[in-house]
Amino acid sequence: MAEEDLQRFLLKVQQLNALVSSLDAEPERRRQLAACSDHNAVVQLAHSWGYNIGRRWGEPSVDAPRSSNLLIAAPAAAGHEIEEELCSGRDWRLVRISSNGANSPDGFWYEQKDHEWLTLLKGSARLRLDDPEEWVELSVGDQLILPAGRRHRVERTDVDPGTVWLALYWSGSPDDHPGQLNV
Repeated sequence: MAEEDLQRFLLKVQQLNALVSSLDAEPERRRQLAACSDHNAVVQLAHSWGYNIGRRWGEPSVDAPRSSNLLIAAPAAAGHEIEEELCSGRDWRLVRISSNGANSPDGFWYEQKDHEWLTLLKGSARLRLDDPEEWVELSVGDQLILPAGRRHRVERTDVDPGTVWLALYWSGSPDDHPGQLNV
């Protein structure tokens, strides 16, 4: 084994040992790790915690691309959400949101300056809209457009393995979107 490969191997062992120690100190991490379905999900989750365990011995040194699978995301802690901006432009941004039994705090309403289109990729959710008051149940594949300023709140998302949303935010006219998806 070349010295460079030996050093890479020892660094990976060090990272794995530190990761294992963190599981003892933070039981929620152990639950999240157990929920991973494959090696890539484990590597991505460990990376989100600051551990570099992805490279195998003998692999060339390259930057790993971000996962292109929208359904593989680090699970949020119970009662929380994690937002990840996937891409953006001057007047828009595309965000993946992973929710785990999350809901808006009592009395809190979203009232955004941007328009929002959303769809569910996994799980289900219940939203409450204001003015006029409406309740919206969403399942996988359902989509909704919320014009800028439309007050809304999240009443419920699925618990582990959670709900995965895809949300597009944009400024300008609410009609600047493909198709008529308004509720």
